[in-house]
Amino acid sequence: MKNAKSLSWLLVTILLTTAHFSEAQQPEKVPRIGYLSGVELSAVASRIEAFRQGLRELGYTEGKNIFIEWRSADGNIDRLSVLAADLVRLKVDAIVSGGSLNTRRLKEATSTIPIVMAQDTDPVGNGFIASLARPGGNITGLATLSPEISGKQLELLREIVPKLSHVAIIGNSTNPGDSQALRETVLAAGSLEVYLRYLDVLDPKDLEAMFRAATKGRANALVVLGNPALNARRTQVVALAVKHRLPATYARPEYIEAGGLMYYGTNYNDLARRAATYVDKILKGAKPADLPVEQPIKFEFIVNLKAAKQIGLTIPPNVLVRADRVIR
Repeated sequence: MKNAKSLSWLLVTILLTTAHFSEAQQPEKVPRIGYLSGVELSAVASRIEAFRQGLRELGYTEGKNIFIEWRSADGNIDRLSVLAADLVRLKVDAIVSGGSLNTRRLKEATSTIPIVMAQDTDPVGNGFIASLARPGGNITGLATLSPEISGKQLELLREIVPKLSHVAIIGNSTNPGDSQALRETVLAAGSLEVYLRYLDVLDPKDLEAMFRAATKGRANALVVLGNPALNARRTQVVALAVKHRLPATYARPEYIEAGGLMYYGTNYNDLARRAATYVDKILKGAKPADLPVEQPIKFEFIVNLKAAKQIGLTIPPNVLVRADRVIR
Protein backbone atom coordinates (compact mmCIF):
# COMPACT_ATOMS: atom_id res chain seq x y z
CA MET A 1 0.00 0.00 0.00
CA LYS A 2 2.82 2.30 0.88
CA ASN A 3 4.51 1.55 -2.43
CA ALA A 4 1.25 2.26 -4.27
CA LYS A 5 0.94 5.67 -2.58
CA SER A 6 4.56 6.49 -3.36
CA LEU A 7 4.04 5.54 -6.98
CA SER A 8 0.92 7.71 -7.14
CA TRP A 9 2.78 10.76 -5.79
CA LEU A 10 5.61 10.09 -8.18
CA LEU A 11 3.24 10.06 -11.12
CA VAL A 12 1.60 13.33 -9.98
CA THR A 13 5.04 14.93 -9.56
CA ILE A 14 6.09 13.84 -13.04
CA LEU A 15 2.86 15.11 -14.58
CA LEU A 16 3.14 18.51 -12.83
CA THR A 17 6.80 18.84 -13.77
CA THR A 18 6.03 17.95 -17.37
CA ALA A 19 3.20 20.48 -17.45
CA HIS A 20 5.42 23.28 -16.11
CA PHE A 21 8.16 22.33 -18.53
CA SER A 22 5.67 22.38 -21.43
CA GLU A 23 4.43 25.81 -20.42
CA ALA A 24 7.98 27.10 -20.21
CA GLN A 25 8.69 25.85 -23.71
CA GLN A 26 5.72 27.65 -25.33
CA PRO A 27 7.23 30.00 -27.94
CA GLU A 28 6.49 33.70 -27.60
CA LYS A 29 4.27 35.21 -30.25
CA VAL A 30 6.42 36.84 -32.92
CA PRO A 31 4.91 40.16 -34.06
CA ARG A 32 3.91 40.45 -37.70
CA ILE A 33 3.67 43.82 -39.42
CA GLY A 34 2.73 44.90 -42.92
CA TYR A 35 4.41 47.37 -45.26
CA LEU A 36 2.44 48.88 -48.13
CA SER A 37 4.16 50.68 -51.02
CA GLY A 38 2.54 52.23 -54.08
CA VAL A 39 5.70 52.00 -56.18
CA GLU A 40 8.06 49.13 -56.86
CA LEU A 41 10.01 48.09 -53.77
CA SER A 42 13.20 48.38 -55.84
CA ALA A 43 12.42 52.07 -56.44
CA VAL A 44 12.45 52.74 -52.69
CA ALA A 45 15.13 50.18 -51.77
CA SER A 46 17.15 52.71 -49.76
CA ARG A 47 14.07 53.64 -47.68
CA ILE A 48 13.29 50.00 -47.00
CA GLU A 49 16.85 49.39 -45.89
CA ALA A 50 16.65 52.47 -43.64
CA PHE A 51 13.45 51.09 -42.10
CA ARG A 52 15.15 47.73 -41.53
CA GLN A 53 18.11 49.53 -39.99
CA GLY A 54 15.77 51.34 -37.62
CA LEU A 55 14.29 48.02 -36.56
CA ARG A 56 17.73 46.50 -36.04
CA GLU A 57 18.74 49.44 -33.86
CA LEU A 58 15.73 48.62 -31.67
CA GLY A 59 16.66 44.95 -31.40
CA TYR A 60 14.47 43.47 -34.13
CA THR A 61 15.74 40.95 -36.67
CA GLU A 62 13.46 40.26 -39.61
CA GLY A 63 12.51 36.60 -39.80
CA LYS A 64 13.48 35.94 -36.16
CA ASN A 65 11.68 38.20 -33.69
CA ILE A 66 9.61 40.13 -36.22
CA PHE A 67 7.96 39.20 -39.51
CA ILE A 68 7.19 41.71 -42.27
CA GLU A 69 4.55 41.25 -44.95
CA TRP A 70 5.78 43.31 -47.91
CA ARG A 71 3.16 44.52 -50.38
CA SER A 72 3.72 46.71 -53.46
CA ALA A 73 1.30 48.02 -56.09
CA ASP A 74 4.27 48.37 -58.49
CA GLY A 75 2.99 51.75 -59.70
CA ASN A 76 -0.54 50.46 -60.33
CA ILE A 77 -2.38 52.52 -57.71
CA ASP A 78 -5.66 50.76 -58.47
CA ARG A 79 -4.24 47.68 -56.71
CA LEU A 80 -3.72 49.45 -53.39
CA SER A 81 -7.20 48.69 -52.07
CA VAL A 82 -6.75 44.96 -52.68
CA LEU A 83 -3.32 44.94 -51.05
CA ALA A 84 -4.58 46.92 -48.05
CA ALA A 85 -7.46 44.46 -47.59
CA ASP A 86 -4.99 41.57 -47.80
CA LEU A 87 -2.88 42.96 -44.95
CA VAL A 88 -5.99 43.52 -42.84
CA ARG A 89 -7.12 39.95 -43.51
CA LEU A 90 -3.77 38.70 -42.18
CA LYS A 91 -4.49 40.51 -38.89
CA VAL A 92 -1.02 42.00 -38.70
CA ASP A 93 -0.07 43.91 -35.55
CA ALA A 94 0.65 47.17 -37.40
CA ILE A 95 1.00 48.43 -40.97
CA VAL A 96 3.61 50.86 -42.27
CA SER A 97 2.40 53.08 -45.12
CA GLY A 98 4.82 54.39 -47.72
CA GLY A 99 2.70 57.36 -48.84
CA SER A 100 -0.53 59.33 -48.73
CA LEU A 101 -2.57 57.22 -51.13
CA ASN A 102 -1.46 54.03 -49.38
CA THR A 103 -2.59 55.50 -46.05
CA ARG A 104 -5.97 56.42 -47.50
CA ARG A 105 -6.59 52.88 -48.73
CA LEU A 106 -5.48 51.45 -45.39
CA LYS A 107 -7.74 53.87 -43.54
CA GLU A 108 -10.65 52.65 -45.67
CA ALA A 109 -9.73 49.04 -44.91
CA THR A 110 -9.36 49.22 -41.12
CA SER A 111 -10.11 51.46 -38.17
CA THR A 112 -8.50 49.17 -35.59
CA ILE A 113 -5.09 47.99 -36.84
CA PRO A 114 -2.43 50.66 -36.09
CA ILE A 115 -1.14 52.42 -39.20
CA VAL A 116 2.29 54.11 -39.21
CA MET A 117 2.85 56.76 -41.90
CA ALA A 118 6.46 56.59 -43.05
CA GLN A 119 5.73 59.95 -44.68
CA ASP A 120 2.76 62.12 -45.56
CA THR A 121 2.64 65.60 -47.08
CA ASP A 122 -0.32 66.85 -45.01
CA PRO A 123 -1.89 64.23 -42.70
CA VAL A 124 -4.33 66.72 -41.15
CA GLY A 125 -5.44 68.08 -44.54
CA ASN A 126 -5.75 64.53 -45.84
CA GLY A 127 -8.11 63.71 -42.98
CA PHE A 128 -5.92 61.00 -41.49
CA ILE A 129 -5.39 62.58 -38.07
CA ALA A 130 -7.07 65.21 -35.90
CA SER A 131 -3.83 67.08 -35.17
CA LEU A 132 -0.09 66.50 -35.15
CA ALA A 133 0.02 66.54 -31.35
CA ARG A 134 -3.02 64.29 -30.84
CA PRO A 135 -3.69 62.07 -33.88
CA GLY A 136 -6.83 60.67 -32.24
CA GLY A 137 -7.38 57.49 -34.26
CA ASN A 138 -5.46 54.42 -35.44
CA ILE A 139 -3.00 56.43 -37.58
CA THR A 140 0.25 58.14 -36.57
CA GLY A 141 3.80 58.48 -37.90
CA LEU A 142 5.73 61.13 -39.78
CA ALA A 143 4.79 64.14 -41.89
CA THR A 144 6.87 65.94 -44.52
CA LEU A 145 5.44 69.38 -43.73
CA SER A 146 8.23 71.93 -44.07
CA PRO A 147 7.41 75.42 -45.38
CA GLU A 148 11.02 76.35 -46.13
CA ILE A 149 11.42 73.63 -48.78
CA SER A 150 9.51 75.46 -51.56
CA GLY A 151 11.52 78.65 -51.16
CA LYS A 152 14.79 76.73 -51.20
CA GLN A 153 13.80 74.90 -54.40
CA LEU A 154 13.18 78.19 -56.21
CA GLU A 155 16.42 79.66 -54.90
CA LEU A 156 18.38 76.70 -56.26
CA LEU A 157 16.64 76.94 -59.65
CA ARG A 158 17.56 80.60 -59.85
CA GLU A 159 21.19 79.74 -59.11
CA ILE A 160 21.46 77.15 -61.90
CA VAL A 161 19.23 78.80 -64.54
CA PRO A 162 20.58 82.09 -65.92
CA LYS A 163 17.96 84.85 -65.93
CA LEU A 164 15.25 82.70 -64.38
CA SER A 165 11.92 84.50 -64.81
CA HIS A 166 9.11 82.03 -65.56
CA VAL A 167 8.59 78.78 -63.65
CA ALA A 168 5.91 76.21 -64.43
CA ILE A 169 4.52 74.13 -61.57
CA ILE A 170 2.95 70.76 -62.30
CA GLY A 171 0.65 69.29 -59.69
CA ASN A 172 -2.83 68.03 -58.87
CA SER A 173 -5.20 70.41 -57.09
CA THR A 174 -7.22 67.55 -55.59
CA ASN A 175 -4.20 66.48 -53.52
CA PRO A 176 -4.06 68.45 -50.22
CA GLY A 177 -0.28 68.18 -50.06
CA ASP A 178 0.06 69.73 -53.53
CA SER A 179 -2.23 72.59 -52.57
CA GLN A 180 -0.11 73.40 -49.53
CA ALA A 181 3.16 73.17 -51.49
CA LEU A 182 1.72 75.50 -54.14
CA ARG A 183 0.79 78.12 -51.54
CA GLU A 184 4.29 77.99 -50.08
CA THR A 185 5.89 78.26 -53.53
CA VAL A 186 3.78 81.29 -54.40
CA LEU A 187 4.89 83.01 -51.18
CA ALA A 188 8.53 82.25 -51.94
CA ALA A 189 8.26 83.49 -55.55
CA GLY A 190 7.25 86.96 -54.40
CA SER A 191 10.62 87.75 -52.87
CA LEU A 192 12.52 86.13 -55.75
CA GLU A 193 10.70 88.07 -58.50
CA VAL A 194 9.75 84.91 -60.37
CA TYR A 195 6.54 84.50 -62.34
CA LEU A 196 4.74 81.21 -61.66
CA ARG A 197 2.27 79.33 -63.80
CA TYR A 198 0.40 76.42 -62.25
CA LEU A 199 -0.55 73.53 -64.54
CA ASP A 200 -3.16 71.25 -63.00
CA VAL A 201 -2.74 67.63 -64.10
CA LEU A 202 -6.05 66.02 -63.10
CA ASP A 203 -5.54 63.22 -65.62
CA PRO A 204 -2.04 61.81 -66.30
CA LYS A 205 -3.02 61.58 -69.97
CA ASP A 206 -2.73 65.38 -70.05
CA LEU A 207 0.98 65.38 -69.16
CA GLU A 208 2.27 65.99 -72.68
CA ALA A 209 -0.21 68.80 -73.22
CA MET A 210 0.87 70.40 -69.93
CA PHE A 211 4.52 70.36 -70.94
CA ARG A 212 3.66 71.96 -74.27
CA ALA A 213 1.72 74.63 -72.37
CA ALA A 214 4.73 75.23 -70.11
CA THR A 215 7.01 75.73 -73.11
CA LYS A 216 4.47 77.95 -74.88
CA GLY A 217 4.20 80.04 -71.71
CA ARG A 218 7.97 80.73 -71.87
CA ALA A 219 8.79 78.68 -68.77
CA ASN A 220 12.54 78.33 -68.31
CA ALA A 221 12.30 75.96 -65.34
CA LEU A 222 9.90 73.49 -63.79
CA VAL A 223 8.76 72.45 -60.30
CA VAL A 224 7.08 69.03 -60.05
CA LEU A 225 4.95 68.54 -56.94
CA GLY A 226 4.71 65.24 -55.12
CA ASN A 227 1.36 63.58 -55.66
CA PRO A 228 1.05 59.79 -56.11
CA ALA A 229 -0.36 59.94 -59.67
CA LEU A 230 2.65 61.88 -60.97
CA ASN A 231 5.09 59.84 -58.92
CA ALA A 232 3.79 56.65 -60.54
CA ARG A 233 4.64 58.20 -63.93
CA ARG A 234 7.93 59.76 -62.92
CA THR A 235 9.84 58.18 -65.83
CA GLN A 236 7.49 59.85 -68.31
CA VAL A 237 7.65 63.18 -66.44
CA VAL A 238 11.46 63.15 -66.48
CA ALA A 239 11.54 62.24 -70.18
CA LEU A 240 9.20 65.13 -71.02
CA ALA A 241 11.35 67.56 -69.04
CA VAL A 242 14.37 66.46 -71.08
CA LYS A 243 12.41 66.65 -74.34
CA HIS A 244 11.36 70.23 -73.63
CA ARG A 245 14.81 71.08 -72.19
CA LEU A 246 13.35 72.26 -68.90
CA PRO A 247 15.57 72.28 -65.80
CA ALA A 248 13.38 70.76 -63.12
CA THR A 249 13.30 70.26 -59.38
CA TYR A 250 11.23 67.38 -58.08
CA ALA A 251 9.33 66.63 -54.88
CA ARG A 252 10.65 63.07 -54.52
CA PRO A 253 14.18 61.66 -54.77
CA GLU A 254 12.83 58.77 -56.89
CA TYR A 255 12.62 61.20 -59.80
CA ILE A 256 16.38 61.65 -59.67
CA GLU A 257 16.89 57.91 -59.77
CA ALA A 258 14.70 57.96 -62.89
CA GLY A 259 16.98 60.55 -64.53
CA GLY A 260 15.65 63.82 -63.08
CA LEU A 261 17.86 66.86 -62.57
CA MET A 262 17.52 68.05 -58.98
CA TYR A 263 15.95 67.28 -55.63
CA TYR A 264 15.93 69.36 -52.49
CA GLY A 265 13.71 68.32 -49.63
CA THR A 266 13.01 65.88 -46.86
CA ASN A 267 15.45 63.07 -46.24
CA TYR A 268 12.97 60.23 -46.72
CA ASN A 269 15.45 57.59 -45.61
CA ASP A 270 15.63 59.29 -42.23
CA LEU A 271 11.82 59.27 -41.98
CA ALA A 272 11.77 55.56 -42.87
CA ARG A 273 14.31 54.81 -40.14
CA ARG A 274 12.27 56.81 -37.62
CA ALA A 275 9.09 54.96 -38.63
CA ALA A 276 10.59 51.91 -36.94
CA THR A 277 10.40 53.69 -33.56
CA TYR A 278 6.63 54.02 -33.97
CA VAL A 279 6.32 50.32 -34.77
CA ASP A 280 8.35 49.51 -31.66
CA LYS A 281 6.20 51.70 -29.40
CA ILE A 282 2.98 50.22 -30.80
CA LEU A 283 4.22 46.64 -30.36
CA LYS A 284 5.00 47.53 -26.74
CA GLY A 285 1.43 48.70 -26.13
CA ALA A 286 1.29 52.38 -27.13
CA LYS A 287 -1.85 53.60 -28.93
CA PRO A 288 -1.46 55.49 -32.22
CA ALA A 289 -3.97 58.07 -30.99
CA ASP A 290 -1.51 59.11 -28.27
CA LEU A 291 1.68 59.18 -30.37
CA PRO A 292 2.34 62.68 -31.81
CA VAL A 293 3.12 62.91 -35.51
CA GLU A 294 6.68 64.11 -36.06
CA GLN A 295 8.03 66.38 -38.80
CA PRO A 296 11.30 66.13 -40.78
CA ILE A 297 14.56 67.10 -39.12
CA LYS A 298 16.93 66.12 -41.95
CA PHE A 299 16.98 67.37 -45.54
CA GLU A 300 19.03 66.49 -48.60
CA PHE A 301 20.12 68.04 -51.88
CA ILE A 302 20.75 65.78 -54.89
CA VAL A 303 22.05 66.87 -58.32
CA ASN A 304 22.16 64.70 -61.44
CA LEU A 305 24.93 65.90 -63.77
CA LYS A 306 23.90 63.37 -66.43
CA ALA A 307 20.49 65.05 -66.61
CA ALA A 308 22.13 68.49 -66.77
CA LYS A 309 24.25 67.39 -69.71
CA GLN A 310 21.17 66.13 -71.57
CA ILE A 311 19.63 69.60 -71.61
CA GLY A 312 22.88 71.51 -72.07
CA LEU A 313 22.93 72.96 -68.56
CA THR A 314 26.06 73.69 -66.52
CA ILE A 315 25.67 73.44 -62.74
CA PRO A 316 27.78 76.13 -61.02
CA PRO A 317 30.55 74.77 -58.74
CA ASN A 318 29.20 76.73 -55.76
CA VAL A 319 25.93 74.77 -56.09
CA LEU A 320 27.61 71.40 -56.51
CA VAL A 321 29.68 71.76 -53.36
CA ARG A 322 26.46 72.10 -51.34
CA ALA A 323 24.96 68.87 -52.72
CA ASP A 324 24.72 65.87 -50.42
CA ARG A 325 24.92 63.60 -53.46
CA VAL A 326 26.02 64.21 -57.03
CA ILE A 327 25.17 61.71 -59.78
CA ARG A 328 27.85 61.82 -62.49
